[in-house]
Amino acid sequence: MLAAAVAPFIATAQGRPVADGRPLLLSAESVLLLDPEGKILFAKNPEEERAPASLVKLMTLYLAFEDIETGKADLDELVTVSRYAALTPRSRMGLRAGEAVPLHVLLEGVAIASANDAATALAERLGGDEWTFVGRMNAKAQELDLHATRFANPHGLPDPAQRSNARDLAQLISRLLRDHPASRPMLGGQTFVYRGRVYARHIPLFNDPLGVQALKTGFTLEAGYNLAVSAWRDGQQFVMIVLGSRTRTASFLDAKKLLKYAFVEAGLESPPEPRPARRPRRTPTVTQ
Repeated sequence: MLAAAVAPFIATAQGRPVADGRPLLLSAESVLLLDPEGKILFAKNPEEERAPASLVKLMTLYLAFEDIETGKADLDELVTVSRYAALTPRSRMGLRAGEAVPLHVLLEGVAIASANDAATALAERLGGDEWTFVGRMNAKAQELDLHATRFANPHGLPDPAQRSNARDLAQLISRLLRDHPASRPMLGGQTFVYRGRVYARHIPLFNDPLGVQALKTGFTLEAGYNLAVSAWRDGQQFVMIVLGSRTRTASFLDAKKLLKYAFVEAGLESPPEPRPARRPRRTPTVTQ
């Protein structure tokens, strides 16, 4: 349904007016906002190929929860960290080669801290090795109709072969939350503790009364600042992808504008009052 809804959309919705008559201007390069039925409320370049950065981890989580639910993995099992996983570049949670870490801690590291070493350790546990796990990721992408998506690693560090777009990523987070509901509180978590250290993500969207309950961030120099967000209002779910914002703050501001717009369009909030027109300043008359 999502593919059918997005395919005919012309990517020039940037100037579409909001309820108070002002254009919805966003800094992000690519955006997709879906209503509870999966229909487009707003789009900007939704088919444009982009580097997904850590939004790749949504697929890593999908396969992890799939294995847990089918009994191939257990939340409380201990996973031995390899030297390869421990050396995965930042951002990291500081895993040490040879230590045994509960699988649920690795999941929290991926979902909350966006830890690349945790993603690699998960991939090795679930796939035997990272490359085999990436093969599973790409096979699942095809199964989920993510035809513009190609995975090259389980964490999202830059790789020229790794690409996706807003349409596919909206489909991915939608299916993750629908197929594996246990992922929702994980992606809504703001803190977890590992070896006595508290890992926290300070994201203003969680503090605003916008109904955000699942969120994944991503950033690389190539990708810019990316967001995958799902918010619930009156039992209705809205999905939003923001790709290529210039700053972290700008990505959150874009997301906030989009959610407010979504709730007005769905009739869940009243449109804001139009701003009164400014009167032109009078040029003072100069007499000589």
